[in-house]
Amino acid sequence: MKQMLILVVISMLAGPLFAEEAVLIDFSKLKADIHVRVGDSDTSGKLNQNRQTMMDYGHVAGGSFTTQQKAVMKTSLAIENWEIVLSSSSRTVQSITLSFTREAPSKQFDTVMGVRVNFPTEPFNSHAFIRPPFEIPAFEPSATISDDGTISPAGDGIIGKSRFESQEDGQPAYGVVKNVGVLKSVAVNVYGLNFPHGLTALLIDSTGNERNIFMGYLLFDGWGELIWNNPAYVTEVRNRDIRLYPLYPTSTPFIKFGGFIVHRDAAKAGGDFVCYFKDVKVIYDLAVLDTDRDIDDESIWNIIYDRETARKVWEMEKFGQNQVLRYLESQKQATELPFGHPDREQQ
Repeated sequence: MKQMLILVVISMLAGPLFAEEAVLIDFSKLKADIHVRVGDSDTSGKLNQNRQTMMDYGHVAGGSFTTQQKAVMKTSLAIENWEIVLSSSSRTVQSITLSFTREAPSKQFDTVMGVRVNFPTEPFNSHAFIRPPFEIPAFEPSATISDDGTISPAGDGIIGKSRFESQEDGQPAYGVVKNVGVLKSVAVNVYGLNFPHGLTALLIDSTGNERNIFMGYLLFDGWGELIWNNPAYVTEVRNRDIRLYPLYPTSTPFIKFGGFIVHRDAAKAGGDFVCYFKDVKVIYDLAVLDTDRDIDDESIWNIIYDRETARKVWEMEKFGQNQVLRYLESQKQATELPFGHPDREQQ
């Protein structure tokens, strides 16, 4: 039987023997490939959601919604669902309206995520968060998703691979990489247009801590790879500080993608900013090694199963509350064209 042997290394130090490389998130895999209705009047058939990352928050909406309303409470990590949130000093009606994400055709990568941010032109520092529409869940069950977005879970999805996790066959993750000990290096494949703005990658660990990693500046033309190498990473094993902890029960540590931050300096020109993202890759040390052990502890006690089940339920409740509020706001929004609009007579 197999069991986990945990090598815990403090102070962000680790040896190179067990380093792995993975694609944390690949935006070319997030293009819209299915149509999910947003209301009874939606008959457009336009592709608007990403099949693999579909999430259904209808079951956490409460009892005051009809079955028809709950049926459309679905969303995904489709590129055009991502959010641009500017700093409070830069948040105006114009900047909010002119800041959004779009699918961008690429000759080299098929589809990538395009980002437009409308920064203020006044001389003060500003920044913009590029975030997924919901915090990417680490324990979402594997599932089959139909063409209308209906999610059918496959198995319990708690022990083993989840839908957003990197796979053993080398396929990129949809925002989650598990069994991460210490980060050695992070790389962002980004298309620059000679803007002097800085870029930070946001990573969230299994304890919920968000880490901001400054990747560099976008002052270049075309595709480039911004790289961060951990300055505290020690390759010599004898120089590591190692501690031993109990082998069971311990959940596997992970990291998940939290988004980007674009920094605009007060001394630089403001206005519209545009760039494109292909993927985020990580090199890391393994935290867990599989070894042959005489007793399968988890099959007896189910401690990790119970713990991760509770964590999954908490993730879903947190995700669903925000999405329900957005759904309510969308239902209250006026759909009529403004007075004086040339197409108003045809509406």
